[in-house]
Amino acid sequence: MASTLLTTTTTTTTVNGSGGGGDAEPVPQPIDIAPTTKNKLHGRAFYESIGSPKYVVAPMVDQSEYAWRMLTRSFLPPSQRRTILAYTPMFHARLFAETPKYRDQHFQPLLGLDGNPASDRPLFVQFCANDPDHLLAAAKLVAPYCDAVDLNLGCPQGIAKKGRYGAFLQEDQELVYRLINRLHTELDIPVTAKIRILGTREETLAYARNVLSAGASILTVHGRRREQKGHLTGLADWEVIKWLRGMLPRETVMFSNGNVLEYGDLERCREATGVDAVMSAEGNLSNPGIFAEGPAEGEEDQRVYWKGRDGKGGWRVDETFRRYFDIVYKSVGRTPPERRRLFVPGDDESWLQEEEEAQPARPNGGEPQPKKKKKDDSQRRPEFDELARSSPNVSYMQPHLFHLLRHFVSVHTDVRDALARARAGDLEAYERILGMVERRVARGLIEHERTGGESIASYLEVEDAPEGIPEGESSVPARRRCKRPWWVVQPIIRPLPAEAMLKGAVREKGKKQKEKKGGQEGKSVVGEVVSQANREVKGEESVPVVVETAEGTNGERKRKFSGDGVAT
Repeated sequence: MASTLLTTTTTTTTVNGSGGGGDAEPVPQPIDIAPTTKNKLHGRAFYESIGSPKYVVAPMVDQSEYAWRMLTRSFLPPSQRRTILAYTPMFHARLFAETPKYRDQHFQPLLGLDGNPASDRPLFVQFCANDPDHLLAAAKLVAPYCDAVDLNLGCPQGIAKKGRYGAFLQEDQELVYRLINRLHTELDIPVTAKIRILGTREETLAYARNVLSAGASILTVHGRRREQKGHLTGLADWEVIKWLRGMLPRETVMFSNGNVLEYGDLERCREATGVDAVMSAEGNLSNPGIFAEGPAEGEEDQRVYWKGRDGKGGWRVDETFRRYFDIVYKSVGRTPPERRRLFVPGDDESWLQEEEEAQPARPNGGEPQPKKKKKDDSQRRPEFDELARSSPNVSYMQPHLFHLLRHFVSVHTDVRDALARARAGDLEAYERILGMVERRVARGLIEHERTGGESIASYLEVEDAPEGIPEGESSVPARRRCKRPWWVVQPIIRPLPAEAMLKGAVREKGKKQKEKKGGQEGKSVVGEVVSQANREVKGEESVPVVVETAEGTNGERKRKFSGDGVAT
């Protein structure tokens, strides 16, 4: 029975006889897949029918919407854009099935956006659910506009625990089976699932076999356990994914998720794990061009892709912002404004001074700001709210930009402040912020050229790992590998748990300590976050950032729904 699969013994040969801890010789066992009367492709045949994509945009809460998917694909030539598989944000199945307003605000195929055969395929729609009836009802509504429906079994956040979905279904394997099997037997398109690894390899294998036997055509494995989140996120375990790949039948289509910071990590992951495709969540949010190799040597358009004297480069943040904004404009039927060409050293610089002089200077210096209006009455303009409510592509702009500009705003805090004040739907405000970014990048490039790179030297320095950090438990090597000037999009690299603990961001589990206030003793909990949780690196400016969750990210804005404990 499906409910007993987590205790099912699988025959393997172990090197040290330690069960889940040792290296096991892959001895894949056949999986009895539940039958279906639906005439549809399944497993590898289905995967090949959508082009066998090798790179995947992860399902991310409020973050993998149509505009972001289009932005990600735009970095590839038009003929290659279908080689990227993308997932929608996670939708709540019951709300999607029963609430037209919720459905219309999140999924808009009738506007020629979500699931458009010409531009938004292949596409999987992801739901969280704990009721097979709700899941099937929601899935039937999206089936005409996507290639498959995915079940979220990976969200580790407290809101998922309260709503009983995501990773908090992993203890109820019978329900997991029924959810997947209901779609497998009654939906016209395939069902897929995304899971996290469990405490041991054997438990994870039994979990995977349960998902596959229920009828999942594709299995995505996030190589972290449910408790690995926030400051305790740590590294995904590619070794477990590799072992799992070897223990499952070769016809199983399997994706890996976790530890992808830049383009080179994609193939490294595929080679290390043996999976069919690699999924990126936070890496994609920091750099939507992560799936594009970048231009060949000597073919770079410096207005799009910057390359330094050391040969390291990346997509320019001002061009990426502009490209994204143009897609958002078009998604709501508006024409992007005419703008001047992006600056490269050698261009006329007079426009830069003219634009800066046209605005009153800040009292404390820095980027000139527009004149202040009376008590922000524009912030309450109803058309802003209506535009944001009617389009997820507009309403998700702020968290996207905080992630995209994370390194930029650590240097230019006035841009951070302007972005924090911007109201969803106020496209004019975002246009002003884009102008600020373009001017700052131009100034940065001018100084870089004038000083031969010395102007950015101190920014590019990465401190050595603090004493006491064991080898292999420091994020310093990754920071040095990925660090670029602030005008280039680049990954946000979290401190690893040992570093976070050393900085006081988390405390050891079960360690009793005297509280400084009142001399009281208290027992700390793993994952207890200190007040400066947003600081990624000691000494950096604390800024609002988008932080990774189970399937992706949560922005600063949260919406709560009564009855289900769901926030998206």
